[in-house]
Parts: sequence; C-alpha cells; structure tokens
Amino acid sequence: MPSTKSETVRPPAVAGRFYPADPDRLRRDVQRLIDEAGPVDEPLAAAYIAPHAGYRHSGPVAAQVYARLAAHRGRVKRVVLVGPSHHAPLRGHAAAPYTGWETPLGLVRAAATAVVGSSRLPHEAEHSLEVQLPFLQVALGDDIEVTPVACGMSQTPDTARVIAALLEEAGEDAVLICSTDLSHYHDQATAERVDAATAEAIRSLRPREIAPQHACGVHALRGTVAWADATGRRPRELARATSADTGGSPDRVVGYPAFAIDFPAVTDR
Repeated sequence: MPSTKSETVRPPAVAGRFYPADPDRLRRDVQRLIDEAGPVDEPLAAAYIAPHAGYRHSGPVAAQVYARLAAHRGRVKRVVLVGPSHHAPLRGHAAAPYTGWETPLGLVRAAATAVVGSSRLPHEAEHSLEVQLPFLQVALGDDIEVTPVACGMSQTPDTARVIAALLEEAGEDAVLICSTDLSHYHDQATAERVDAATAEAIRSLRPREIAPQHACGVHALRGTVAWADATGRRPRELARATSADTGGSPDRVVGYPAFAIDFPAVTDR
C-alpha cells in the first residue's frame, strides 16, 4: 500500500526487506507463523522479549510471543515497545513523535508518553520496533495502541525506572515487549554457547552479565531484566534459535530469543 504522506504518521521503513510489503502475503505469513506456534493456553504475562530480524529467520521465534498474545485478543489495549536505535546514536531514551505507525496492514495508533522526551531521528529508519507491528496487528487486531521507545546508552537502573513508569502510565491493559536479537555473526556452535550464557543471565536476573556484543538491544534488555527483578517477576524462556535453524549459513549466524516475564506463580504453571 502507498505510504501515508504525513509528518505525524511514521511510514514503514523496512517493508519489502524484513517482511513482505504486500498486505495479503504479509497477513498470511504472520498468521501462519502464529498458527504454527499455537494455540497457547496460558495466562497473559506482563512483558515479553522478542527478536527483530527478518521474518524469514526470526519469525518462528517471535511467533512464540505473539501466539501467547493472540490468546488474549481483546484484553490487551496498549503495547509498550522498547528496543535499540541501530542507526542513530542515542543517549538515554526517546519516544517517537508520531500519532500513528503505518504498515502494509494499515495504521497502528500511537499513544503519547510523558515519561521521556521524543525524537524523530532514532525512529525514522529503525526496524527493531517496526517489525513487531504486523505481528501485533494480526495477533491483537486493530483496536490497540503502541508506545514505541528507543533505548540508547543508559544506566540499567534508569532504563528499569523508565520501563516501570511507561507501564504505569499505560495502565492495566498494557504489556511490554522488549525487542532484541542475541549474538551476531559467530559460527553456529559459538553462537549457541554464547546465547545460552545470555539466556541464563536473563533467566537468573543478572543484567550486568549481558554483554553489548551479545545482544543488540542490550540497554533495553538489561533494563527489562532489572525491572523484572525489581517487581518480583522472572523471565521464562519460550524459544531460542539462530538464523542457521531457518536456512541461513551456519558459518555466520544471528541469535533470536523469546521470553515471557511474570510472577513465578504464573509463569511456572
């Protein structure tokens, strides 16, 4: 579909590269991924960690998150998205100054935030939050709002406080999605070893042990893990894979995580 020409609507930056630009194919592909991951009958978690590579490679792992959200369609009204700024240097946190985000499936409404300031530059070409949107549209329908926030260089306690404030502002019908991939461009065996250590740091609530070279969304991820620790929640691994698991070369892979985060009494069922 043609891009909306508006200063207040953010057009898709990676449609046709990270995911299909054709709306029928996109909806069909995302629905297939969700169907293959589900149905999942479990309580809605407060937060999830999802990858953000091209759907061809990270889609099956991301779908583990969205199959769980799809089971609560109609309940989730707002999604707080946190992730990295790959293309623009950023210190601290920046919301997106848009009233909506366009994808080939239509417009996703954006809810403003008073928690952090906004900046267009970190969001204009960024894919890490954009690629979550078609999944959200298929899983949750059109009646949702998003609050996308880019997390740049920051102290982990500061990011944890920002996440807590964003969720408090968003209300009871909100969930958090932290967007990150894991290690980049190792061989398959090395990536599996490195990513296993990162996954253990996430599960064990040890954000300091998550190295910048082991997660491209490291600041958002560290802050999410620290927020989980501060609120008594624990991350539970849903899936983990690499690009080699979906047909990529085993000599130079990227790792992908999926976690649910909530109180142990919920997630350990």
